Amino acid sequence: METTLRGVGVSHGVAIGEVRHMGTAVLEPPAKQIPAEEAEREQGRARQAVEAVAADLIARGNLAGGEAQHVLEAQAMMAQDPELIADVERRIAVGSTAERGVYDAFAAYRALLANAGEYLAGRVADLDDVRNRIVARLLGVPMPGVPDSDQPYVLIARDLAPADTALLDPTLVLGFVTEEGGPTSHSAILARALGVPAVVALPGAGEIAEGTVVAVDGSTGEIFVEPSQEKRAQMESASAARKAALTAVTGPGATSDGHKVPLLANVGGPGDVPAAVEAGAEGVGLFRTEFLFLDDSKQAPSEEKQIAAYRAVLEAFPEGRVVVRVLDAGADKPLDFLTPADEPNPALGVRGLRSLLDHPDVLRTQLTALARAAEGLPVYLEVMAPMVADRADAKAFADACREAGLQAKFGAMVEIPSAALRARSILQEVEFLSLGTNDLAQYTFAADRQVGAVSRLQDPWQPALLDLVALSADAARAEGKSCGVCGEAASDPLLACVLTGLGVTSLSMGAASIPYVRATLAKHTLAQCERAASAARAADSAEEARLAAQAVLSGE
Repeated sequence: METTLRGVGVSHGVAIGEVRHMGTAVLEPPAKQIPAEEAEREQGRARQAVEAVAADLIARGNLAGGEAQHVLEAQAMMAQDPELIADVERRIAVGSTAERGVYDAFAAYRALLANAGEYLAGRVADLDDVRNRIVARLLGVPMPGVPDSDQPYVLIARDLAPADTALLDPTLVLGFVTEEGGPTSHSAILARALGVPAVVALPGAGEIAEGTVVAVDGSTGEIFVEPSQEKRAQMESASAARKAALTAVTGPGATSDGHKVPLLANVGGPGDVPAAVEAGAEGVGLFRTEFLFLDDSKQAPSEEKQIAAYRAVLEAFPEGRVVVRVLDAGADKPLDFLTPADEPNPALGVRGLRSLLDHPDVLRTQLTALARAAEGLPVYLEVMAPMVADRADAKAFADACREAGLQAKFGAMVEIPSAALRARSILQEVEFLSLGTNDLAQYTFAADRQVGAVSRLQDPWQPALLDLVALSADAARAEGKSCGVCGEAASDPLLACVLTGLGVTSLSMGAASIPYVRATLAKHTLAQCERAASAARAADSAEEARLAAQAVLSGE
């Protein structure tokens, strides 16, 4: 009998197939004491397992490329953390086996993160995955990962680690569903990059029996268990129509009455550029430069290394717009040379621009590298600061840009409610705003963006969040300046229309979402988008806002 479940849709498309569950490693090895003379051998086993897992993660990253590569390389660094390895060896020296020493050392580190308020929940999930891989290798059991199957299937898991998501084969994995995670988790972002339909934050998904046929709608978040033939035909027809619409609309982003809305790509480095170009991106709306810095958390990359990476992206968009976010370190992206190690609540501490202003040499080197990378190129370079709280922050960043001789527009990200509330003041110092809706939702609702339990509050359709977007767009319009969105909200085609109606002047997203947004915008006039935006803001919940906007845009 057909039943319907609802999670959070995070990657467009429809998948219909049999369920396969994610394999897991034995999580807790037996606790037994070893003789002192075996300690050195066990320590060697632990080191070998750590290095093997790190090498495997790096190899997976090389195969995956793009943003996934940076995420997996960061995981490999986590596996090789000197303090963790030292703790493992200390535990072995007092009688633990290699696998038990690894398990207990990782558990202790995990507890430290949890006591920090779980603001590093995304890193906790990655930490668990690294631990499971090392323990599995030591125990000689299968690694956690996607199941072996010759036939296409829908994957169900408690959560998906980046190492699993990055190498999903779209020809076999039709789509995936997770019990945990949120719309801005690593898995969600990578799913969009792969173009695999995905639904997250669906409690009880693990109880769906192996082999059960399900239909997954990655746009609405709906899961139909044992769908009827009628439902299957309906979803397949809608999916085919959607794909046809994607190929029918080409060129720059615009509403049906010609209002231009540039569609830009979010990239993590040169590896993400080919997909953005293929999708028809009109430029880059968010170049996340922190991945370059995460290659080595002990020191900043040299100016020459930075120039090479920046120039590779800038060269791909001649006459296009490339918006670079300077280093956004802290919270779930700590860097040993930059961020404090003992903050009780890192997401509310010294992160983003605050870290850079405390380390002006790091900021100066990055800005100088950007200036040199853009020399002689016909590109419209714009540089923005993350975590701007007020006009003083904006002025400090603009002054640093000018001192570095940067010939570019300077902008501020709106990720903190205070920046939205005082946007007009901030625009006295900078030339554009860019809304990071992921963090803006996190700080508006006190809801960690990596914690599935509060995913309701991370929903970018929340009317309070739309109010803050409107405030920012209105301020930019009043000052004659631009206000884009580079958060994951821009990847939702229906919400993209609402954002356009709120006065947002450009939309930036993962490359796979650009065709969906382009096709949806092309079906509606600017006036329709404005009416949909008003209807959404008048609602009292995210779901009501979505339905109200949908009713307006469908002509109901």
